[in-house]
Amino acid sequence: MRIGVDLGGTKIEAAALNPHGKIELKRRITTPTGDYAGTIEAVRRLVAEIEASLGQRCTVGVGIPGTLSPATGLVRNANSTWLIGRPFDRDLATALDRPLRFANDANCFALSEAIDGAAADAASAFGVILGTGVGGGIVIDKTLLTGANAIAGEWGHSPLPWPGDDERPGPRCYCGKHGCIETFLSGPGLALDHRRATGQALDAAAIAGRAAAGDAAATASLMRYEDRLARALSTVINLLDPETVVLGGGLGRIDRLYRRVPQLWGSYVFSDRVATRLVPPRHGDASGVRGAAWLWGPDETP
Repeated sequence: MRIGVDLGGTKIEAAALNPHGKIELKRRITTPTGDYAGTIEAVRRLVAEIEASLGQRCTVGVGIPGTLSPATGLVRNANSTWLIGRPFDRDLATALDRPLRFANDANCFALSEAIDGAAADAASAFGVILGTGVGGGIVIDKTLLTGANAIAGEWGHSPLPWPGDDERPGPRCYCGKHGCIETFLSGPGLALDHRRATGQALDAAAIAGRAAAGDAAATASLMRYEDRLARALSTVINLLDPETVVLGGGLGRIDRLYRRVPQLWGSYVFSDRVATRLVPPRHGDASGVRGAAWLWGPDETP
């Protein structure tokens, strides 16, 4: 049995997967925001409760909203800011008394969908998170690509390709630069674009809902979003040429993206045809814990 832990800014979810990928047990608690020691204790308690219910010791993989720096071993780029600069992997391994495996949340999503999800039949897959932020993960032959700097797949902080005059220099990103893909394709990015165009303060879900109901302004905002997503994904296709791209996060629930974006990205991909598939996730919100659990192989022990 494998336990996966999905550590989010508002909730921590843990689940036990059997060897066939079925979730046998799941627990969820509120994240002790701002409390580093409390976060470690919360994860330790979740794992202990699941193992007590199962009556066995399990491997544990953890998905975090950031990465572990290969240079320092400390957490960086985490929106759960109380983890930044901390040796979270070592401290949690001590609390759980075993070796652990870690990956960021987008990598966990990509791995879950590549192992037994929407990209299970693909030799190469790019998993996308379109939510409060924009992230990505790369899986080749069902193996997660981390990269020399542990940033493989972090396309959200590349610039939006082929920007129009009205897209330069682009919104300022929290990373300090302007025009990052994340500033256009995240939920807040879509909301900001719609507000600038219409003066209406709507979130991404409301914009998508109004577009589905025939609202012209919301439809125009989604069309701009779709073209930007097509441009951004075309650079991924040009570089990695994945068989499958899976969209996750809140904006991945917008059905029209799966029809419209493939109609558009052919204008940007350096090929006479695009065989890459754009698909919704099979496991949805469960991919975080599932991917964390899959960080351990079937024959590995804690």
